Formats: sequence, C-alpha cells, structure tokens
Amino acid sequence: MKTKEEPKKEETSIQIPAMDIAIFKLNIRGTSPLICHKFSNKAKEMMLTPKDKKVSSAKRAPRNPEESFRESLYPIPGKKNAFGFPASGFKKAAVSACRQLDGINMTFVRGAFFVMGDLVEFDGTPTMREDMVRLNGQKADIRYRAEFKTWSAQLSIRYNKGSISIPQIVNLMNIAGFSVGVGEWRPERNGAFGMFEVEV
Repeated sequence: MKTKEEPKKEETSIQIPAMDIAIFKLNIRGTSPLICHKFSNKAKEMMLTPKDKKVSSAKRAPRNPEESFRESLYPIPGKKNAFGFPASGFKKAAVSACRQLDGINMTFVRGAFFVMGDLVEFDGTPTMREDMVRLNGQKADIRYRAEFKTWSAQLSIRYNKGSISIPQIVNLMNIAGFSVGVGEWRPERNGAFGMFEVEV
C-alpha cells in the first residue's frame, strides 16, 4: 500500500540587508531652562563611605553654595568656561519618547541611532539657583545647582539609513524635547524644565 507523500517544504532564506551608516548634525534649542545636577566628588565619597563611618548632618561643614553650583556642572575637557550635558541624556529622552507613539518601540530606537560623544557642549551661560528640596520624606534641605536659562546645542547623530530616516529622527527628538526633556525637573519627572526643540 502506497503512503501519501508529504508535500516538499519550500526552502526560504533570510535576507539581511547591509548597514548603511551615516552621520548628520542636529541643532536643538532649549524651550525652557535646564537644571544640571552632576554627582559631586563629595557625594561620590559619601556613597563609598561605610554607614557606620558617615558623619551626621550636624557635624558636617557648612555648605558652600558656589562650590555646589560649580560641582553640579559638566565642564567640557580642555575648554575654559565651557559646559555641556551628557550625550546619553538626549538618546535616553528619544527612547523614552517612544511611549508617546504607536508602532515604534524602545528596543528598536536604542539600536537605530546614537548621539555621539561623551558630552554635548552648550551655547549658554550657567547661573546659580537655590531650591528647597525634600528627599525621601526627610526634612527640607537647600540645593544649589546650575541653571541654563537659555541654551542650545548641536548633536552629532550616527544612524543606520536602512532602519530610520533623518525626518523620523527629527520628529522623534521634537517629541522627546516636549514630553521627556533632559536634566532635573524635566517633564518626564513632573516638571517643565529641560524642554527643547529641533532648529530647522
């Protein structure tokens, strides 16, 4: 008795297109002031100090507002009085902005383009601001940080042309600047600081 032959499976091949990597410059402009809060060396030392050796707040030296202001900044290496912000902050803002969109996920954006460099240099002058803060339900404290009331920057974007286009990146960065922002008290953290837009 002859058995029914199973139909032959068609062979399929997966096509993986070659990457087409390109770089372009993207100018952004702050639409609200940006607050910097870099971890100071003193804060890092406190985090590394064993709990039983930490000095109580009553025994700490008086706070130096000017020192706190300076330590909150991100200085550009090799340049005098030049400051910026971590490039990764702008990429993270773009990834987080995917929550506002349908059909595009964060995993895809993480691999589609990158903001090059360590720090993005700002065109702007920092000023000191004083804020009352309350951390983890503790008593109120004063923080001195740097604020850029007006600021702009140029991002160097490295992207895969086969995955995403310049207009898509521009639109995504505009959404990131409006709904996520960068720095302290940004929209993503229930604030309205650190907002930006792409300059055409």
